[in-house]
Amino acid sequence: MIVRDYLHRWVRKDPVRFHTLHADLISSRNGMTLEQYLWRAIRVAFLSGILFAVVGYFVYSFIAFQVVTGKAGISNVFNIHVPVSPGTIFPAFYVQAFVIIAAFIIGTYAGYLLMLKIPGIEKGSRSIKINLTLHNAVAYMYAMRRGGAQQMTIFRSLSDRANIYGEVALEFRQIVRDADFFGYDVVSAIRHLGETTPSEKLKSFLEDLLSVIESGGDMADFLGTRVRLYQEEARFEQRQFLNVLSIVAESYVTLFVAGPLFLIIIMVVMGMMGGSAVLQLALITYAVMPIGSLVFILLIDLISIKAERTERYVKTKWLHTYSDVRIQRRPNEEHLFEQLKQYDHVRVILYYIKHPLDSFVRNVNHTLYITIPVAIIYILMVLMRVPQYQNIETYIGVVDDHIVIGLLIVMIPYALFYEIWSRKVLGIQALLPDFLERMAGINQVGLTIAQAIAIMVNTNLGLLSYEIRRIKRDMDWGANFTEALIRFEERVSTPTIARTVTLITKASEMSGQINEVLTIASSDAKMSEILKRERLAEMFIYTAIVYLSFFVFLFVVAVLTTQFLPVLADVSMSGIPQTGALAGLGSIPLVTFGRLLYHACLVQALFSGLIAGQMGESSVSAGVKHSCVLLVIALVTFNFVLV
Repeated sequence: MIVRDYLHRWVRKDPVRFHTLHADLISSRNGMTLEQYLWRAIRVAFLSGILFAVVGYFVYSFIAFQVVTGKAGISNVFNIHVPVSPGTIFPAFYVQAFVIIAAFIIGTYAGYLLMLKIPGIEKGSRSIKINLTLHNAVAYMYAMRRGGAQQMTIFRSLSDRANIYGEVALEFRQIVRDADFFGYDVVSAIRHLGETTPSEKLKSFLEDLLSVIESGGDMADFLGTRVRLYQEEARFEQRQFLNVLSIVAESYVTLFVAGPLFLIIIMVVMGMMGGSAVLQLALITYAVMPIGSLVFILLIDLISIKAERTERYVKTKWLHTYSDVRIQRRPNEEHLFEQLKQYDHVRVILYYIKHPLDSFVRNVNHTLYITIPVAIIYILMVLMRVPQYQNIETYIGVVDDHIVIGLLIVMIPYALFYEIWSRKVLGIQALLPDFLERMAGINQVGLTIAQAIAIMVNTNLGLLSYEIRRIKRDMDWGANFTEALIRFEERVSTPTIARTVTLITKASEMSGQINEVLTIASSDAKMSEILKRERLAEMFIYTAIVYLSFFVFLFVVAVLTTQFLPVLADVSMSGIPQTGALAGLGSIPLVTFGRLLYHACLVQALFSGLIAGQMGESSVSAGVKHSCVLLVIALVTFNFVLV
């Protein structure tokens, strides 16, 4: 409490100093006051200082040991008389204490500065997310305005759909909060949001919106124009992103395909000369390549333009219409309710028995519930059947292939069902613009949405035709148009379709003539498809480069394994001096190098495939199929071709 009071006085004493931090906290919607965040920053900085102090202690101990043993030091080329050890001037304890205190101060200061920067980073992240979904939110506002909704009704409805529109809806929730709890009028609330939002794009939109409201202009016409403008800007943003992604892809090929290959060749040569290259090659294979690849996957994920996940929440309403009706419970009816519960359980089980693959297609993660136990059982059976070889290299050489097979048991079904789901969803999304355009044309001539669906049943739209028939069937069985579309969204469950369904259902609730809203939704879906195809076309070349780089990697390793190592194994050791550079020739087990080279190819195959999927389709799951292909190629090459 005393510390917080001191912080409060500190902030009030110099408010300009923390003005930027305060603005970043508000824009990031951190939910903390400036004093609370400073108190957290101080605590984190103190912990960071302790960590740096521990690291400083070990670093000093290591350097002091190297200096004392004569293994490290700076050459005294000027013949300056300096003590061999700092302990000759100051006791070693004081020097060590000084290093620990200095490390603590540096760590504390660095941690404090980092904590001051984090709100700004979060603000930038929210700005990117807002910009990505702003055109969807504006289209939703346009649909409601076309139906005659007032401004606060529009803002309130949009703010309630944060599960669909993400950060944009959370921003407009600030307008609703200011109006409901702080007594702001609509104009003041919009102006306050424009002052605190992290997105310059949203700020510009709000300023123009205020101009339209204050001048009495046509708000629906303004929103329709902005939707089309933002859709055109999306293509330019993707072009910039693809340029950055191409640089990242080339960096990966250089650093973690060509780089490790160059180091592996050097390590093999050094190992033959008797150096300690086995440990270094193992570090490259088991640490540098996996960690570096994971860093690149996270980097691509951070910079990728991707839609946020959407969720649909279903509200259950308890009706009290007949609450005054007396309920008469008859005896001996409990077993009937139990039978109904049992029937519901049996019905679900029977459905999965009749349609065993539907669950895997709808949620590909369900495959892991079966494949992971199968893979574990397979590996345990292998370990139990393999003899306990005295030579550890022989044991690893027998077991590692089966571990790869166990990994493929998990990955191949996952990749197969993900590809089935992806092709189905991508096929439906590709046909969605055509479906919306036809719906807009039918609605424009005066027919209702329900009548338009009945007409669309007879059209041929490929994969989407089956879903249209299911929508029509739901409506025939008593569901209204909104409920039927929501069920369609739940079956497909993608952000694009979720926002399209939300837009259409809200527009249909506001007005029967929604042909302009359908046209905008069609344009938005078409733009998303064009951007997706452009990305696939641009990134196809880099996916091909990943494959070619792996084949080069595999070829070089195969040459080392089949041509270089066997020749060195046959070199006669007679006549070679016992001292010098060639003293260790033949002392390194060649089997160890062969095993490390094989494992390097497996690691490269696994992570190259994942990165190919992340670059090409913005999904690590999409890269599992590439990893499976490359792993099978490496497995077959080393076990059937190079034997």
